[in-house]
Amino acid sequence: MRYRKFGNTGEKISALGFGCMRLPEVEREGVWSVDQDKTDEMLGEAFALGVNYFDSAYYYCHDNSEAAVGRAVKPFREKVLLSTKCPMGDELKQRGDYRRFLETSLRRLDTDYVDFYHFWAINRRVFDEKIMGMGLLEEALRAKEEGLIRHISFSFHDEVQHIRHIIDTAGVMETMLVQYNLLDRSHEEMIAYAAEKGLGVVAMGPVGGGRLAAPAGLYEKLTGKHSAASYELALRFVLGNPNISCALSGMETLEMVRTNARVAGNEEPMDEQEWAQIAQAMDEIKKFGELYCTGCGYCQPCPQNIKIPHLFQLYTYYNVYGLTEYARKAFAEYRADPAQHGNLSDACVSCGRCEKKCPQRLPILQELQKVEAVLGA
Repeated sequence: MRYRKFGNTGEKISALGFGCMRLPEVEREGVWSVDQDKTDEMLGEAFALGVNYFDSAYYYCHDNSEAAVGRAVKPFREKVLLSTKCPMGDELKQRGDYRRFLETSLRRLDTDYVDFYHFWAINRRVFDEKIMGMGLLEEALRAKEEGLIRHISFSFHDEVQHIRHIIDTAGVMETMLVQYNLLDRSHEEMIAYAAEKGLGVVAMGPVGGGRLAAPAGLYEKLTGKHSAASYELALRFVLGNPNISCALSGMETLEMVRTNARVAGNEEPMDEQEWAQIAQAMDEIKKFGELYCTGCGYCQPCPQNIKIPHLFQLYTYYNVYGLTEYARKAFAEYRADPAQHGNLSDACVSCGRCEKKCPQRLPILQELQKVEAVLGA
């Protein structure tokens, strides 16, 4: 396993981190539990292979992940870095709730301290109204002074430009967890900014939530080689970014642990030149797709709540990258729940706002209808 400097935290982190949100579970009469034996085996094997970063959260695995992780790492707790997250939704109503959630997580993990405690899945509004407005940073600093947490962190889900505001306004964030992979490089600039400011950066979704976990012809398209699966290219690409400290993979089986550890432990990681070539190749391949949506989001918000960039992105997965099964499945999920995901083109009232704002001058309504016909076939 290779290890990297984790920002200015003083820690060395393994290139591969273990995301503990997909631990093996068992359901009996409507009650879910984690299969502790399998979890012990997987986390124990990961540790033996050099993984030293284990990431959980308050609600993972039907609220059971933290306790399962705590038991699994007990034999080597002092040799690893534990990460978990404080819920930031409606359940956090007042300043004292931060300490309450932290103490519950410590009890579940059966540990005296958490190495990295995240403000979980925050956006600009939550940061301004809760973290700053409720004084949660002061709570975090007090917990750090008491030795309950060692480092203050955040995970992020919002428009990318807000990362700068969070880092600069807070002034005490030490690590950041964001989405980053071969297909979604939208955070690249802010990842570099975070690293410049001394934050350690962990990439979640390094194999695209499973989209790149199987051969799909993508590796051959980008490299001209036939020998590697797409997931290997994807993981190596993430780790080839010098501003990334760790690639966090949600591993579900012993085989996944061993495979990912092998790739992350590659003694010849992707160098800067190869990384830049792959990034450029991805952009060039996308440009030659028949529908070139850059994902800029200028067409949003749609008055009829049609998620245009998302639907076009699914078509890119299908048509450009050969991820046909994933694209069709994701489209079916989108179509099945408009209240959660958004509407389709049949909700369009032809207001023309999206097409007027599109830098690529795409005939958006026409393209949407084509995309829906292909993905829904």
